[in-house]
Amino acid sequence: MTGDTNNNCVLEVRNVTKRFGGLTAVSHVSLDIPPQSIASIIGPNGAGKTTFFNCITGFYKPTEGEIVFEGQSIAGLPPDQITARGIARTYQNIHLFRGMTVLENILVGMHTRLLSGPFSAVLHTYGNRREEDQALARAYDLLTFVDLTGFGDFLATNLPYGSQRRLEIARALASRPRLLLLDEPTAGMNPHEKDEMKSFIRRLRGDRQLAVILIEHDMSVVMNISDQVTVLDFGEKIAEGKPEEIQANPKVIEAYLGTSEVQVNAPSIGQISGAQVENGAA
Repeated sequence: MTGDTNNNCVLEVRNVTKRFGGLTAVSHVSLDIPPQSIASIIGPNGAGKTTFFNCITGFYKPTEGEIVFEGQSIAGLPPDQITARGIARTYQNIHLFRGMTVLENILVGMHTRLLSGPFSAVLHTYGNRREEDQALARAYDLLTFVDLTGFGDFLATNLPYGSQRRLEIARALASRPRLLLLDEPTAGMNPHEKDEMKSFIRRLRGDRQLAVILIEHDMSVVMNISDQVTVLDFGEKIAEGKPEEIQANPKVIEAYLGTSEVQVNAPSIGQISGAQVENGAA
């Protein structure tokens, strides 16, 4: 199915609404993502950010609205079909197979791209062997890309926290996405790790030619790497624009500070401390 699409966008979200009974978690949100761009979605606790992600990736079916990826409607498709179309994601809480090795975690992420079936695997046919060799080569390439060379045989659970974040991204990249959604990629990281993640996200966009959408609470990360920023509050989009436009937007400052009236000399969103944002956003 195709709709009124913009050929300059890899993802188009049109008036997406998600209701849970009488609760409207996301209300008529629209979003355009150009190819190879980095877009951030921010907002206070309960703003609907993760619910919005879940609608894009098929974990929730939108109550209303349309989601178009590369010219094709994906609204309501199950997660595996959306992954096969070219969208991958990570999670706010790391979802690794902790009892499996680092290499095995990456190989699991390739399942949507593998052609051999159970029959070929049992018989260990030439085509199956060749595909296994190609998968291993790609997995090692991804280990190098995420700076985990030499850790392939480690159990995922034994990696440091920052390395587990990178492994989760490597597993997402294993499905060869053209759009990658990152849910709080710097959560729990120290300043040095956050700087490394910022550089890594830029490299994702450049080296892998991906569009990236991230939910992020650290405003220094958002303002430093984003081409565009969308702000949600109580499920509605209250602002969208370039980082410098969002920083000084009174509606955004009010949403984060929780004030009913924004003072003339109120701080910009970039000046709100990480502690304030972390306490007020989720």
